[in-house]
Amino acid sequence: MAHESPRSGRRVGAVLASESNELMCDAFDGDRGAPWYRTLREKMRALGAHYAHSLYLTVHTLSEDRQSFELSELLGEVRIAEVHIGLPDPAVTGYLDGDPVAEHDHVARFPDDLQRAILVQNQAFYAASEQSIGGNPHYSTQRISEAVLTDLNARGFDLSRSDVTMNRERAALASLICKRHEVEYPVADHAVKEALSRAFDAKYGAYDYACDARATNPTWADDFKSVYRRASARPLPSARILNVGVGGGHEAAKLFSECPHATFADIAERGLANVAARIPSARTLVSGAEDLSALPADNYDLYVSLRTYNSSFFDTSAAALEAHRVLKPGATIIVSVANGFLYTRRNRIIPGLIIPGTDFVDLYRGIDTARTLGADLANAGFNRIRMFPTSTEIYLSAEAA
Repeated sequence: MAHESPRSGRRVGAVLASESNELMCDAFDGDRGAPWYRTLREKMRALGAHYAHSLYLTVHTLSEDRQSFELSELLGEVRIAEVHIGLPDPAVTGYLDGDPVAEHDHVARFPDDLQRAILVQNQAFYAASEQSIGGNPHYSTQRISEAVLTDLNARGFDLSRSDVTMNRERAALASLICKRHEVEYPVADHAVKEALSRAFDAKYGAYDYACDARATNPTWADDFKSVYRRASARPLPSARILNVGVGGGHEAAKLFSECPHATFADIAERGLANVAARIPSARTLVSGAEDLSALPADNYDLYVSLRTYNSSFFDTSAAALEAHRVLKPGATIIVSVANGFLYTRRNRIIPGLIIPGTDFVDLYRGIDTARTLGADLANAGFNRIRMFPTSTEIYLSAEAA
């Protein structure tokens, strides 16, 4: 881990490794009185080396003038095949040109558990950051994981916050309950399903966009319609539509109120009731995206799931497979990943997504999630996958093969 740094109190460490995964050299911010990248560069020069296979960097730091990244300085002199990044510098509140994480395919991210460890180590450094959800009471006080934990504990399943944080899929959490409490899997799975349903109902049933990043983007519905027009030539009102994950129902009413052949699915009943009240022709179904067995195969022209595939305890691979099953060959899927939180005290967007188990919004997590989701769509049998970033979310469209 990184040593204490005299600059801004941050603790940053970097390691260069060879192709055989042997340590070549390391550096810590403030070591020898210099930033980590200068120390690392000097050590590489002393070794007479201009190439390393891997770099592991705990914090992707900005330069002192905040106009560029220190990693870029290193990459200008040392060729590196693989770069692994922990956290973004909290001083970065938007996407900058020349950012190696956003612009290079060979940059990967640390696992979540290591990201959380780095965040704890740099807690003072991040405490005053605008990348905290403390500026949004809705997200800082209503956490799905906390609601699920409270519900399951009340049912007699003794779990800790760490248990829930480390088992972010429904099946994984149910399996943990089976092992620890010696109950049959269907019993544990039902308990988790009910806890999730109540948690999402409580958070999103009465949800409106006053707390949402979309409040700063009144044209978000036009963004969706633009993506749809690029993905399908069929007029939206004539399409057989399946909208999965309706939340409070505002999205459905805004987008599909003129669509008479629409079905809406969600694990929370409150949002479905809102949709039924606003769209009399709507068919509603209490169901999660991972299991749409109540619906026939090859039946829909359009599958839509906005800002659901990055939800807590969501299995994107299973959901993508189900989406492909219910769509007709050649039909369209449009999904989106949320990519920002509304800092309500300043009416500005905090870009990124929350690192599970923390209050920190990771600038790159939305991009990472969208890329992973694109791979899940491809594995499920979709092709012509395209990505459309907007100011509040990242859309993906694809065609069912």
